[in-house]
Amino acid sequence: MTLIRILALSLGALFYGAALAATTPLQDANQLFKQGKFPAALEKVNAYLAGNPKEAQGRFLKGLLLTELNRPQEAIRVFTDLTEDYPELPEPYNNLAVLYAAQGQYDKARNSLEMAIRTHPSYATAHENLGDIYAKMASQSYDKALQLDKGNLSAQTKLSLIKDLFNPATVQASAKGKAKPAKTVSLTTEPTPPMPEPALRDKPPQVAAADKPAEAASEKVTEKAAAEKPAEKPTEAKTNGAKAKPLKLPADPKLAAEKLLQAWADAWSERDADAYLAFYADDFKVPGKKSRAAWAEERRLRVTRPEYIKVELSKLTTKVKGNQVFVTFHQQYESNLLKTASTKRITLEKQGGTWKITEER
Repeated sequence: MTLIRILALSLGALFYGAALAATTPLQDANQLFKQGKFPAALEKVNAYLAGNPKEAQGRFLKGLLLTELNRPQEAIRVFTDLTEDYPELPEPYNNLAVLYAAQGQYDKARNSLEMAIRTHPSYATAHENLGDIYAKMASQSYDKALQLDKGNLSAQTKLSLIKDLFNPATVQASAKGKAKPAKTVSLTTEPTPPMPEPALRDKPPQVAAADKPAEAASEKVTEKAAAEKPAEKPTEAKTNGAKAKPLKLPADPKLAAEKLLQAWADAWSERDADAYLAFYADDFKVPGKKSRAAWAEERRLRVTRPEYIKVELSKLTTKVKGNQVFVTFHQQYESNLLKTASTKRITLEKQGGTWKITEER
C-alpha cells in the first residue's frame, strides 16, 4: 500500500473534518503534528482526551501519532475502538488495513477494507487499497508456486509483473531519471493554504504514489472554517425524560418505516435523547462488544453534546420481509462539530404493535 495512500486515507481524511478554534488544545496538537513533533503532539492529545474520552477527532489524531511513533499495536487498538463506536465511517477501517498490511497480515487488511467499502460503497481509497492487497496476496501465492515448482515459467512471469507493480521506482527512474516525490494531503481547514504532511517513516516502499489525494475524503467530509458556519443559536438538549406522544403510523409497512425514520431523524435534530433512543428495540444489535447500556449512554452524549444538529434523509428504499423492513437511505448530518454524508441501512421489526430499530449499519 502506498505511503501517499497511507497519508490520503489517514491525514487527509481526518474524518470529522471539524473546523477547530485556533486556541483549542486539539488545534495545538494538530500544529505540532504538522511540524513533526509527534511526542509533544501526543502529550497534547492525551491531555485533551482525558477530558473528552469519546471525542472522535482527538482519538483519530492519536491513532495517527501512534503510527508515526512506530507504536502500531496501540494505533490498531485506537482505530479498532473507533470502528466499534462509529461503525458507519470507513476511514478507521481503512487505517486498520494499512497497519495490518505493514505487518504482513493481509487477510485482516482485506477484511478491514471490505468493511470500509460496505459502510461507504463509493469510497475510492478503500477500493484502490483493496486492489493492492489482492495483488500482494497473489504475489505470495506465486512465490509459493515457484518454491514448489521452480520450472514454472508462467508463475515467474506473473510474479515479475506483480513485483513490478509494487516496486515501480526502477521503471520511473529509467523513464524519467528521477522519481517524483509523493504528493501528500494537507490537514488544514479551507482558509489555510495546503501544507505538505510528513511521510510515515521507516516504512518500505510498496506501491507508486497516486497522482491525486483520496477522492473519498472530499466526498464524505466537508471541512469548514468556524467563520463560515451559519450563525445558529445553540438550543438546550431535551433530556428531561418526558415521554413523547405515540407516533401514529400507517398500516403499510413501507410507509410506516419511512414515517418512523423521519421522526427518528427529527428527534436527533432536536437533540431529544429520550425520544431518539425510544426508537431502538431492547434487543438492538449493538456494534462491537459493548453492552446496550454503554451504547445508549454514548448515543445520548452524541445527541446532546453538539450545540445544534441537522439530520436529513433522502433516497429511501425499503424492502419488506415478514415482520421486518429493511431501509437503505442517504443521510446528511451537520452540527457545530461535524458535517458528514453517508449511506445507512436500518432494520426495523414489528414489536408490541409498533416498529423498532433492531440493527443499524
